[in-house]
Amino acid sequence: MKIFKELFDTEKPVIGMVHLLPLPGSPLYAAGGMNRVFERAQQDAVMLEEAGLDGLQVENIWDLPYLKPASIGPETVAGLAAAAGFLVRKVGIPVGINCHINGVCQALAVAVGVGAKWVRAFELANAYISNSGIIEAAGPAAPPYRASLKPNDIIIFRDFHVKHGSHYILSDRSLKEQARDVENSGGDAVIVTGSKTGSAPLAEDIKDIQETVRIPVLVGSGLSIDNMDELFPTSDGAIVGSFFKKEGDWRNPVDLKRASDFMKKIRLIRGNA
Repeated sequence: MKIFKELFDTEKPVIGMVHLLPLPGSPLYAAGGMNRVFERAQQDAVMLEEAGLDGLQVENIWDLPYLKPASIGPETVAGLAAAAGFLVRKVGIPVGINCHINGVCQALAVAVGVGAKWVRAFELANAYISNSGIIEAAGPAAPPYRASLKPNDIIIFRDFHVKHGSHYILSDRSLKEQARDVENSGGDAVIVTGSKTGSAPLAEDIKDIQETVRIPVLVGSGLSIDNMDELFPTSDGAIVGSFFKKEGDWRNPVDLKRASDFMKKIRLIRGNA
């Protein structure tokens, strides 16, 4: 895909997750403050770059329980911007932003401020039910807001059938229809996930979506050494978090050997494509 080749210097990128420790405003924000956040984030980011990842996505995953977009405070945005800006200066690979939960305009503001290249939107079109309540589409606000920014070339990666969410209110619409919604709502790439963090999507779902949209399709959860032979060739790339962590638990620090072994196999698959 041209959009990925220009950004990541590969047509099938693998993006690693930098899971930030709790930020200001979170009930879990701990002693040590932002210096502790910076230290852990740098440790993980440097190891992921050393392992050969093509990009890094920075997100405030520990800010539990997640606030809905209208309630995300300036302290959260400031903390996310400080951490992301710190990492942009520490690594030589592209960085993207995810602001929980579905804070797409906040993520765009952070991205333009720190020089990040993309943002992740959990819900750009339609809606879903999360443990924070009903999460409405960011599509009506986010693309116009992006257009107002300078530069305004930040890419929007967009999930659908979001993990940790119920989609009962969309049960009358197929995956293919929802994939078209993503494209029509200004998304630049589609992210396909399993039902929860660390669970993989079905290969047939990835293929169906590939046949439906003209934008790149990323595997957004559950990709591992054991299933990459099946899933990675059917996609245009992947976002990987849990597998790179010690014992495969997203809460743990990055395990350099796990990440390096993963990327060695990815390079073999790319070479055979």
